[in-house]
Formats: sequence, structure tokens, C-alpha cells
Amino acid sequence: FDKTGTLTYGQPRLVGQQVIVDGALATAAALAAKSTHPLSRALAVSLPAGAPFEGETSETPGQGIEGRADAATWRLGSAGWCGVHGGQASEESEAWLTRDGVPQASFRFADAMRGDAAEAIEALTDLGLKVSLLSGDHTAAVAAMAASAGITDFRANLLPEDKVAAIERMNRVLMVGDGINDAPALRAAHASMAPATAADIGRSAADFVFTGGELATVPFIIETARRAATIVRQNLALAIGYNAVAVPLAICGLVTPLIAAVAMSSSSMIVVINALRLRGRGAHAEQRATANRSASSHPSEEPA
Repeated sequence: FDKTGTLTYGQPRLVGQQVIVDGALATAAALAAKSTHPLSRALAVSLPAGAPFEGETSETPGQGIEGRADAATWRLGSAGWCGVHGGQASEESEAWLTRDGVPQASFRFADAMRGDAAEAIEALTDLGLKVSLLSGDHTAAVAAMAASAGITDFRANLLPEDKVAAIERMNRVLMVGDGINDAPALRAAHASMAPATAADIGRSAADFVFTGGELATVPFIIETARRAATIVRQNLALAIGYNAVAVPLAICGLVTPLIAAVAMSSSSMIVVINALRLRGRGAHAEQRATANRSASSHPSEEPA
């Protein structure tokens, strides 16, 4: 799993800021307005809009956005990329604004974990699967999220290429991610999923897109795939067994055309009815998902 936008709702909100140099907020807002990262979007919404950033900008996936103006280099992003050391003690996500490597301001963000995340992780564990959390966020924030979700294996401060390398060291991985930073990892995985709220490139890179927003879809998909594989094997066995008996009888002339037609139709009906067992399980899972949705509320419905 990725963290932001996957285990969480992907709707971070600004919960704290430290202004070190006067005027830093205006520059932070101007740079954030040019970025597509969820933290930048949250910052752009929370800070007063000012004049647009006058200068060239470039965004580094998994790191932040850089702007050059008036012979100065501004960076808005992770502490390490901005050249800030000694921070990142908070369990919240952080972003820093620096000018030529000198800190100008820092910002802290909170993003609520999806209501059924812990339940989904427990279901995956019950299916005999190992669950890992790969995130570009700093260690304290990733550790806190992993503990809340019940994940023991987590890795923080990962660049997009680090996620790919981690996946390539594993065997038959299902990657669940949502952002631009996750697209390479989604492609590198044996199979991949993304929520409907994911970035366009994330949805394009994923094999599955789940629209309900609940992470319970992930164990449901895996369980359904396993059941489908079992039913396919059962149907193949039925078909082989039928042909092993019926074909020799037909060759020997012991089966009339009427009996052959009835037997063929009956075998097809048995295969179809056996396959329809998946539908019954799917309807039950949908009812359970609906109950979970009604029992849990979205963070936007909670009082501020």
C-alpha cells in the first residue's frame, strides 16, 4: 500500500505552520498553486492567494516543487530535498519552504485514515498475505499510520524509483496506490489497484480501479479471484469428466442424438450454475460494504 490517498482519504488539511521569515507565506502559496501534489493543493487552499510566482518552476516527483526567481532558488517540499535537517519529529506530514537552502517556513498536515483501512488489512492478513506500507513521507508519519492500520512492515522516505526497487525485490506483489508518484510502482507490480480518486496516470497504470472508496474492495477482489480460479478448475474437471465418459459412448453408438443433446445441454447448465456461485458471494459482499459505509462517516462530515 501507498499511504497518502490510499490508506488515507487523500484530503490533507493544514494543521500547523511556522513562519521563519516574513513574506514566506505568499511565496509558499504561489509555489503551491503550481504543484499537483496533495499537500501543495491543501496549502494553496489554506493560504491567502496572492500574486502568482514570477519565474520558472519544475516539479520533482516525490520531492516537491522548485522555483527560480530574482537569482534565488525556492523549494517547497520534503525536508531532505529542501536541505532541512533535524526536523520530521511530528507524526503529521510536513512540507518546508526554503530559499537557497535556508528555511523560510514549515507546514504540518493531517490526513484521516480511511474508516475501513484496519479492517481491510486484517482481512488481507487472514487470507495469508503479507502487507507492507511504502511511502515517501517521513518516518514518524509513516510509522504512526502503519501502527493505526495494523501494518508491521513499513518503509518511509521512498522516491518513486525506491518503491519500484522494493517491489522488484518481492514476489508477486499487488500494489495499491493513487498518485503520480505511484505510477511506476503500479506498473512494476504483478497486479495493481487504484481508487477512482487517483490521479489520471495512476488509474491508467493500474489493472483495477475500485469506485466505492472502501479498502475492503482489495481483500474482496483477491478472495473473488481465488474463488474464480477454483471454479474454473472445477468446471474444467467437469468438462473433462463428461467428455471422458460421453465421447466413447457416442463413438460406440450407444448414445442416441436425443440423449446426446440432453446430456450436452445438462453439462453446460451445470458449468454455468457452478460459475453463478460467484454472483451470490458478490451480492453478499456488496451488502456488507453498504453496511460499512453507513456505519462510518467521511472526514468531511465530521465537525472541524
